[in-house]
Order: sequence, then structure tokens, then C-alpha cells
Amino acid sequence: MISSNDFKKGMAIKINSDIFSIVDFQHVKPGKGAAFVRTKIRSLTKGTVIDKTFRAGEKIEDIRVEKRSMQYSYDEGDTLVFMDNETYDEFCVLKDGTDNLLNYIKEGDTVEISTYEDKPISIEPPIFVELLVTYAEPGVRGDTATNVNKAVTVETGATIHVPIFVNQDDIIKIDTRNGEYVERVKK
Repeated sequence: MISSNDFKKGMAIKINSDIFSIVDFQHVKPGKGAAFVRTKIRSLTKGTVIDKTFRAGEKIEDIRVEKRSMQYSYDEGDTLVFMDNETYDEFCVLKDGTDNLLNYIKEGDTVEISTYEDKPISIEPPIFVELLVTYAEPGVRGDTATNVNKAVTVETGATIHVPIFVNQDDIIKIDTRNGEYVERVKK
């Protein structure tokens, strides 16, 4: 158990059988009344961010979450297989909780997997990935003067909205946090 006075950014805590990471916190001591700790916490199982207030000195269960760097090996039906970069052990994760992860990674890419009691909680791809455009409609002449976007398909099968000048066989950089185009990468 840990006191709410000892919170630190990145610390993992357990509340109502869900695991959270502290994103931000602030100790508040008002002129009247008792002190409290205002926090912003992110659920490691759902990915949602919520605001929660704790009384100063309130006891919370702290847990140890391990982050491991793993390489995506292959898709095996309803599971994804990863390889631990240090021990070379295989690690299987059910596809159910991976959301749009496969839109941004391909075989051989490295991801960060957070585990609690040897069970995966979350999988974080790199913030930026570079993917090959496998299909793009040609741009229409004259549309380049405005901010016109078009949908292209990348090598993972995902559809990304990009500026009109991006063509098939270009390599583009994508922000995995929001799925948006960042820039075209020079070959």
C-alpha cells in the first residue's frame, strides 16, 4: 500500500480491480478543509484517461508493472505472437485487446508490452512508424492549391488520409497515437 502523498508520474496503482498509471497529479491544500491530491490517471487495460481525487494520506494499492521490449513475430489466428528481445522467449497475446495495433505494425517491428503478473495489460507501438503506400488514387491536377486529402492504403492494410501529392510506392510516416499522416519519407 502507498499513500496518496507519495504519488509519482508513471506509477502504477490498482483501483477497483483495474490497473491505472498516474499521468499527472497535484497536491492541493485549500484554506479551509483537508488537503487532497487531484490526479489524472490512465487505465492500462482500457486506455481511457480519467480525473480522480484522493484524500491526502489515503492508502492505495501500488503494483509493479513490467515493460518489456518485444518484437512482433506473426499472426496466429486469434492470437499475436511476440518475441522477447532479451530472452528470445515467445509471448502470445489475444487479438481481442489489441484494437488497431495491426494497422501500424508489421512483422519484425518492436513494441512495448506492459505486463502485470505475467499477463499483458497493454501493447504500445512506436510513436511514429514508416509504412509503404500500396494503393493510392492519382491526384487531380489543380487540386494541389488547397488542403485536399485522399485515402491511401498502406502495407498493413490500413487506410490513412494523406495530402494529394502522396503516390503509390511512397513511404509515409504515421503518428500511431491518432493514426494521422506526418510526412513523406525520402527513399
